[in-house]
Amino acid sequence: MEEENTEENDVHSIDLNEFHSNSSGTFDLKSNVPDVAKLEPCCMGIDEAGRGPVLGPMVYSTSFCPLSQDEKLKELGFADSKKLNEEQREAFFKVINQNSNIMGWITRILSPNYISNEMLRRFKYNLNQMSHDTAIWLIKNVLDSGVDLKEVYVDTVGDPKKYQKKLELEFPQLQIIVEKKADAHFPIVSAASICAKVARDRVIQTWKFVEKKNFPKEYGSGYPSDPSTKKWLADIVDKVFGYPQFVRFSWSTCKDILDKRCVPVEWDDDDNDEGNAKNLKGTASIKSYFGKQENKTVEAKPHQFFQERCLKSATSF
Repeated sequence: MEEENTEENDVHSIDLNEFHSNSSGTFDLKSNVPDVAKLEPCCMGIDEAGRGPVLGPMVYSTSFCPLSQDEKLKELGFADSKKLNEEQREAFFKVINQNSNIMGWITRILSPNYISNEMLRRFKYNLNQMSHDTAIWLIKNVLDSGVDLKEVYVDTVGDPKKYQKKLELEFPQLQIIVEKKADAHFPIVSAASICAKVARDRVIQTWKFVEKKNFPKEYGSGYPSDPSTKKWLADIVDKVFGYPQFVRFSWSTCKDILDKRCVPVEWDDDDNDEGNAKNLKGTASIKSYFGKQENKTVEAKPHQFFQERCLKSATSF
């Protein structure tokens, strides 16, 4: 009976119903925090899954446990998660949940729509910045949950030395190590990587297209270099609305297809600078409304915009 309950808890530890009801932003999942993690010094590992694909989310996860359980993690078999297939990852995720008395985890799902919107916003926010900020959020979340955190191990994104320095400035009280292929060197990072990959696998498998349209399921690996993925992207693009939320439309692969296959759009305010300059000839600069006014016999009443904001012309600079 105890084994059945454990398996049931494992099945429900990743509940994606709420995510699928609004799959356009970020979504967080977490286990319970074991009591021992609040009483003993702990370590945590951070890794991601799905950074490179043009389809599906990027998922960041952390796993944490007492430092005293390092040998236990090795005995459980946590090593290089990249060598595991999907079935093996599922089995290890079950092991993590079966050892919830010593291990905990937190996962953040970044939807394809969220990633693209962030990357294309006015002030550039690239994937590295997004990854770093998500890792910082995970560390803060573990600390806020009451874990007695001492050591943090991170699989790098970008230059490991710069990334480590950034985290050390943010968390000077912690010992932080950022390395390439950290999941092959630290069992706790391997556990985090398994949590991330399992979450991403399940999101992909259960994805619900909010566009109310049936799309072919043969989309290949999801990586931009995959011919099957490229063909799928070319076949399903809508000439007006572009791509469903399953697609990271900010990827260059998508931009090329959108440019070639979709209806061109002209914006009324997208005139060239020279044309704008001609149209605005004789129009006063906005700075003139704030500067000192000379040779005025009658003081003009300022525009309502300035009155409402209590703005007045400067008498000196």
